[in-house]
Amino acid sequence: MKQNKLHNIKETGFKVPDGYFNQLEDVILSDIKLKKMSSDSGFKLPKDYFDTLEDTIINKVSAKKSTKVIPLFKKRTLIYISSVAAAVLLLFNLSIFEKELTFDSLDIETVENYIIDENIGSYEIAALLPEEDLLEENFIEYNVETETVETYILNNLDIEDIIVE
Repeated sequence: MKQNKLHNIKETGFKVPDGYFNQLEDVILSDIKLKKMSSDSGFKLPKDYFDTLEDTIINKVSAKKSTKVIPLFKKRTLIYISSVAAAVLLLFNLSIFEKELTFDSLDIETVENYIIDENIGSYEIAALLPEEDLLEENFIEYNVETETVETYILNNLDIEDIIVE
């Protein structure tokens, strides 16, 4: 219904302020005069300003005043504290507090892990043993039953240990 009445509208809906067209010419002319006057900003630079600017800045930056530095710690105090710390460190690192290690105090699992982690082979272990321990007679004297070997293999070895790559 509203669309049917659109052809009957006579007014645009826009309004102009009173006396707008009477003052329009004066406003336009004053705007043109203002633009002509604003082309000259009124600021003037000294002669050769940009040629000497770099030297002036470098002179101001490089001329630093020496300031007195007050240390937080005096050298004597620092040396005293360092010597006390070194004495305490030496005290804890000396062998007074250490127990003597024996084969009985070593944990078997620790030794086994060390040998595995360091990739120590049987020849290197044999080099550490005296020759009397490696004689063939020492190995012949032991009589090991088959059931004992089978039980040891089942209890202590994994399949990965038995399979040779």
